[in-house]
Amino acid sequence: MANHKEDLAIGIDLGTTYSCVAVWQNEKVEIIVNDQGNRTTPSYVAFTPMERLVGDAAKNQVARNPTNSVFDAKRLIGRRFSDPLVQSDINLWPFKVIGGPNDKPLIVVNYKGEEKRFAAEEISSMVLKKMLEMAEAYLGTTVKNAVITVPAYFNDSQRKATRDAGGIAGMNVLRIINEPTAAAIAYGLEKTGCIGKKNVLIFDLGGGTADVSLLTIEKGVFEVKAVAGDTHLGGEDFDNRMLKHFVEIFKRQHKVDISGDSRGLRRLRTACEKAKMILSSAIETTIEVDCLFNGIDFFSTITRAKFVELNKDLFRKCIELVKKCLVDAKIDKSCVHDVVLTGGSSRIPKVQQLLRDFFDGKELCKSIHPDEAVAYGAAVQAAIMIGMGNEKIQDIKLLDVNVTPLSLGTDIEGDVMSVLIPRNTIIPIKKEGVFETTEDNQTVMRISVYEGERARCCDNNFLGEFDLCGITPAPRGVGKVIICFDLDINGVLNVSAEEKTTGVKRKVTITNDEWRLSNEEIERMVQDAERYKTEDDYHMKKVKAKLDLENYAYDMKNAVNDENICAKLSPAVQKEINDAVEQVIEWSLDDRQVKDLKPYQDKLKWLEYLQSHLTKR
Repeated sequence: MANHKEDLAIGIDLGTTYSCVAVWQNEKVEIIVNDQGNRTTPSYVAFTPMERLVGDAAKNQVARNPTNSVFDAKRLIGRRFSDPLVQSDINLWPFKVIGGPNDKPLIVVNYKGEEKRFAAEEISSMVLKKMLEMAEAYLGTTVKNAVITVPAYFNDSQRKATRDAGGIAGMNVLRIINEPTAAAIAYGLEKTGCIGKKNVLIFDLGGGTADVSLLTIEKGVFEVKAVAGDTHLGGEDFDNRMLKHFVEIFKRQHKVDISGDSRGLRRLRTACEKAKMILSSAIETTIEVDCLFNGIDFFSTITRAKFVELNKDLFRKCIELVKKCLVDAKIDKSCVHDVVLTGGSSRIPKVQQLLRDFFDGKELCKSIHPDEAVAYGAAVQAAIMIGMGNEKIQDIKLLDVNVTPLSLGTDIEGDVMSVLIPRNTIIPIKKEGVFETTEDNQTVMRISVYEGERARCCDNNFLGEFDLCGITPAPRGVGKVIICFDLDINGVLNVSAEEKTTGVKRKVTITNDEWRLSNEEIERMVQDAERYKTEDDYHMKKVKAKLDLENYAYDMKNAVNDENICAKLSPAVQKEINDAVEQVIEWSLDDRQVKDLKPYQDKLKWLEYLQSHLTKR
């Protein structure tokens, strides 16, 4: 039975390198293909002198337009420009990133002859808009509602920024859910015949992020026990290691350093990405790039063993995440019933081997599609939220938004992180700690709030701070201050401090809003997105008009040269048509830039008029 289309909601896996969209329809999940017939779409946006491209079209032209082709927006979203990871990535990207207001990273491109600056939310919104348009074309109706997935280890600001991106794209974001949990839903539906409680570890290794989640699944209830992850570990990092390796080889062979050539690096990176994929099924492959630099062709080989050596520390990191997740869940690895693989990079044989070895030879579960499982689960969750689907999915209940992915604590003395709320704590939660004054006659204590797992506060993410004034002067260690962390169900953290003797109290709410977009900025970006869509649509009309004109002109040229038609026309008429056609073809092709719409339409009408009148003579 068909669903009422106006009630549809879609699930979107917004990936670092590729994105995927799905919908629950006709009592099943349908993965939506793009205009190229592909089930996943590159998370790329490109800007040219004439148009803006998203998806396959953007990625296909990246080698000739590297500085204006933007990817990896997910690695910037919700982060500060001063973040060491952002600073590290800037050196690898061919496009320019600068620091904006409130330490917000801004992507700088040249579009239609002008410098434009975009927040990561805007770039992500363009990818999301593309996914939305694909869904609307597939379903034949307008779609507003969506569930969007994020890495389990995304912090509050990254989650909110992703929700903002959905809003800019014109979506009603029903919910943000964790990628491994979405994959677990896909796995759970596959295993509907299984009876009893299962501990399932979801190992999600994608293009830019690594996530591990331990869930218990019982009678349709999916409960997350613990999460671990790295929002900066994935296939792109493996590509970067290979890229660096081949840059060094080229340097040794030709005494030339190409690390500053963005176009050459982009072409070499593409070759590395392909080689990485081939090495999942072959033990050796070649890298070939014609005219890599100054007309020099580059040819080299790489074995699977060498690829593993280049990335061995990163692969070990993946296993460390698994260990951390099990420790936090307080579950021994022998009690894990299934280890489920998802994410494109989970195909890497060495990663699979390390996982099998860690779980004492246990066979890994590969029953779900690694590139599509997250979108699949998001589509199921979307259907649940709007009350659609059969009993099988309506019985599903998620318990994954109730854990905090990072530890929360404060810095009182010596830059040491004093944790009050450990990671993977079920929320809402309220925790208190008693801290002593650190100086004689101290009357003011600064309370700084951080999130992270490092021992030193400076290595963690700073969330905010405030001063507690009016402390009674006393010798060091005598004054006592109670610091309370109160984390609500929405992830909003309220921090208060109170001196025990006097009752002097101060409170601050930490929402990470300082680095978020304001409502005014979001509204401006929504309007910009609509304007870009109008410009893109008009450009496509111009391209179509140009193609229609050229096709008609060539058809006329072929017709005039056809013997049967030629016999019916006088030499003068033949010449007149040929001259007109050649003139139009030359006019259309003399400038590779697409002109305005009306001249193409006028030329086409002229040819149509000419053909109808000349052939009547």
